[in-house]
Amino acid sequence: MMSSQDLYSIPEIDVETLADALQRGPIPVQLLDVREPQELAIARLTEFQNIPLSQFAEWSGSITEQLDIHQETWVMCHHGMRSAQVCQWLSQNGFTNVKNISGGIDAYSLKIDSSIPRY
Repeated sequence: MMSSQDLYSIPEIDVETLADALQRGPIPVQLLDVREPQELAIARLTEFQNIPLSQFAEWSGSITEQLDIHQETWVMCHHGMRSAQVCQWLSQNGFTNVKNISGGIDAYSLKIDSSIPRY
């Protein structure tokens, strides 16, 4: 398992940057949500592809075939910890431009779109 110091070395973007990018239209960024399906049923952003962290064993072996390791990739979860772990793993496995969405969907609901339920 990674140390908390490793988690702090991951580049981050804030939800304001995410909202600006989504508002401008299609963005050339891979958007990943690592939350569980039951969490997506409560709150989600439709632009994100879901790869649940609990299913890591199923997707980790083929992720480099599903995604472009050189394309910018932004990762989101509920508060930012699971996504930081996935960012770290992606970076260690060849992805060259990975960013964690700080605060996750919860921060997005609080700061950007209050119609997204909090849980």
